[in-house]
Amino acid sequence: MFRFFKEYEDRVHYVAISDANRHPDLRYAATIHHGIPIDEFPFDPLGSDDLLFFGRIHPDKGAAEAIATAEAVGRHLIMAGIVQDADYHRRHVVPALGRSATYLGSVGGLERTRVLGSARALLHLINFDEPFGLSVVEALACGTPVIARNRGSMPELIMDGVTGFLVNSALEAVQAVERIGELDRRACRAAASEHFTVDRMADRYLALYQSILG
Repeated sequence: MFRFFKEYEDRVHYVAISDANRHPDLRYAATIHHGIPIDEFPFDPLGSDDLLFFGRIHPDKGAAEAIATAEAVGRHLIMAGIVQDADYHRRHVVPALGRSATYLGSVGGLERTRVLGSARALLHLINFDEPFGLSVVEALACGTPVIARNRGSMPELIMDGVTGFLVNSALEAVQAVERIGELDRRACRAAASEHFTVDRMADRYLALYQSILG
């Protein structure tokens, strides 16, 4: 697939959705992060005592790691997302249900924003170099800080120690949960409003188009 893109890089202006998503041997016109309609994600200034996992039930997304972290700190974990790996779900998620976790399935609309905003923190302990994490910026927009594995695009989305924590181990994830009270939920909302709105994304694409047509 890379060879296909490389063949056309002299006539096509590629845009990456994160710096982490860039191929080192491909030329890009810009990096433009995704934006969300932030007015559709109401700010929750309080959250709750529950932690949140929001994503595909798949090894890549760290569902098992989120469960282990929640159990280690003695907090309940709310889980939402489609089951993409049924065997993984059976082995790692089902045993925790009713004990330390509640699985809501796939949620959308007002329920989606309520779940994202009513958490103490989003656990995003991914096991792959994720090119972008839409649920991360949606959680921030609702005021929920994010504890994420420090890989892929996460350092571009999360200000460590301000809007969440970037961690490199299970122990660091546990320690981050214990420190989550240090963070200001208003700072999470402010960061999402400044960096990850649809308007900002559109403005950056328009500026790029104008520079190309120049």
